[in-house]
Amino acid sequence: MPDGEREMQEGEVIHSWSAPRSLSTSLMYSFAQRDDIDVLDEPLYANFLRITGFERPYRDELLSKMSSDGNKVVKDVIFGPMEKKYRYCKHMAKQRLPNITDDLMKRGKHFILIRNPLNILPSFDKVSPPSFVELGLGDLVSIYNELYELGNPPPVIDAEDLKNDPEGTLRGLCYDLGIPFQSSMLKWEAGPKPIDGIWAPWWYSSVHKSTGFKASRAYPVPFPPALYDLFEQSLPFYKMLRRHVRRTSSLQHSLPAPSLPVPANEKILVWVGDEILPREDAKVSVFDSVVQGGDAVWEGLRIYDGKVFKLNEHLDRLFDSAKALAFINVPSREAIKDAIFTTLNLNGMLDNAHIRLTLTRGKKSIDSKIHHNNLINNILAKVEGNLAQADDAIMLDKDGFVSETNATNIFMVKKGIVSTPHADYCLPGITRATVIDLVIKEKFVLHERRISLSEFHSADEVWTTGTMGELTPVVMIDGRVVGNGEAGSVTRRIQNAYRTLTAESGEPIPLNSGS
Repeated sequence: MPDGEREMQEGEVIHSWSAPRSLSTSLMYSFAQRDDIDVLDEPLYANFLRITGFERPYRDELLSKMSSDGNKVVKDVIFGPMEKKYRYCKHMAKQRLPNITDDLMKRGKHFILIRNPLNILPSFDKVSPPSFVELGLGDLVSIYNELYELGNPPPVIDAEDLKNDPEGTLRGLCYDLGIPFQSSMLKWEAGPKPIDGIWAPWWYSSVHKSTGFKASRAYPVPFPPALYDLFEQSLPFYKMLRRHVRRTSSLQHSLPAPSLPVPANEKILVWVGDEILPREDAKVSVFDSVVQGGDAVWEGLRIYDGKVFKLNEHLDRLFDSAKALAFINVPSREAIKDAIFTTLNLNGMLDNAHIRLTLTRGKKSIDSKIHHNNLINNILAKVEGNLAQADDAIMLDKDGFVSETNATNIFMVKKGIVSTPHADYCLPGITRATVIDLVIKEKFVLHERRISLSEFHSADEVWTTGTMGELTPVVMIDGRVVGNGEAGSVTRRIQNAYRTLTAESGEPIPLNSGS
């Protein structure tokens, strides 16, 4: 082979897609340190300026020195013959314009680099004013979706992860791209590089001072209030992409997500405010009263065979609780029902389902007869119960008599007589009231009275009631076996009566008729 000639070969192109100010140049320098790759800095920039007409201080020079024919660049430059095994192309997402051939997306390996606009916007306004188009986050989402539709969803990495754990993040990226990691990617020489684009003097001054990825500063610079609207507009696009970030860095690991008792709930749709949202987006503002002070009221609803059991009774209590807390602008009964039925229909939850219905805002109260969300006393009792390896904790009233458990009402049977605490220091539950009616209907004697803890210890049968658990037998209290350690005959009889009632009653869920 004559001197000066190099063998050209068919290699693989790696496309990096990002928004400005996202460490994209640092990442380009990182890949340029490899011995098996050559690098192109924004090869579609001239085409972008020609088509859009955007002004830049270097526009004329750029158009005179770079080809502005996007499709020619794709064919002859991006996918042209290579001297090395790989070619790395740094692309700005906004530079992928409609005039570019589909081959750009269909060929090569692609990945997306993102950065929180909160960290981009304060430093953006150096050459051009920030705008949603200039940020390019919408274009990044489009690129992700297009590659996903092509059956090739791209890896996504976050600039903050690159800063805080460069080796872990780069190793994960190389693994996803199917190329070996090289430790040389972690360091580079300071100063301008031959691979820099013509625009480098305007944009690369900071990165020219760097020799590697640096951890984020301890505290950020003040965020300009004038950019707040743009931040608010662009953040959802960043968050959508952030969900797809590969968790490779040890710094990214936090407490493991709790396992779901019902796996189908991983894809659940939730009504929040006035809209249906996927699970990940089903959130309330930090300014909401339920977050600030546990200031909300709630109901638990059970669904049996296409009907919501005791729906109106639950809504009656919801409105009573809201009134006691001086709520204003409470939705109407029909509006709440519509939200319930819509949610159930969309999720296909028409049987054996449970709903937590929460209404927020109002003056805080910890009256136990109001179905409020401030459950700190119950939570502390549950913590004590957990430490004692018990399923529930029994709550006592101010005089030391049993009132309820941390989550349910409680009943006991002694010599065939059913007793339950007064509702003076417990929530008068709807399931409790239903069971009281059933006890009387089944011809048992029932007493509402003060009951000591020792009476529960020596009871023949004990059960708890609640919307979620219905009637649940209690077989041990404080280490003492209740009765013979199994559900008693009275318990089973009331359970059967309750099952019959739920099968026969409830408000039907309106279904889509298809019209």
